[in-house]
Amino acid sequence: MAREGRKTIAKNRTAHHEYFIDETYEAGLVLSGTEVRSLRERACQITDTFCLVRNGEAWIVGMHIHPYSHGGVWNPDPDRRRKLLLHKREIQHLDVKLRQRGVALVPLELYFDENNRVKLRVGLGRGKKLYDKRADMAKREVQRDIERALKDRYR
Repeated sequence: MAREGRKTIAKNRTAHHEYFIDETYEAGLVLSGTEVRSLRERACQITDTFCLVRNGEAWIVGMHIHPYSHGGVWNPDPDRRRKLLLHKREIQHLDVKLRQRGVALVPLELYFDENNRVKLRVGLGRGKKLYDKRADMAKREVQRDIERALKDRYR
């Protein structure tokens, strides 16, 4: 699933379980040098994070980047807010969408792109109800049973 030249750092596996993802955006991040070096060691957690728009700027809150092992005093706070780099029109569009009830901006994947820049794929998600989650789990289970039966049939 990783595209050519893309190196995945972290994925938010619970995002598709908790939300219907309508639109996705690719955003850059404002990071310090030691944070990028730490990400090269694959040390990041985006499971319990969320994004918000304040004063015309997009921010990611709760992303934990472990301190760089050789960073010393230059390591910033691992849980600080980080600014997302999006176009102005995209931020305005997201701000309008986020004002609706039940809509959230959810981080989906953190990765290095082809030019070795850190990118974050965020999705505009609507929260799922419990019965939606049950229906998705039932659908996955049926698909798994079908694949298992086909695999046994062609052995």
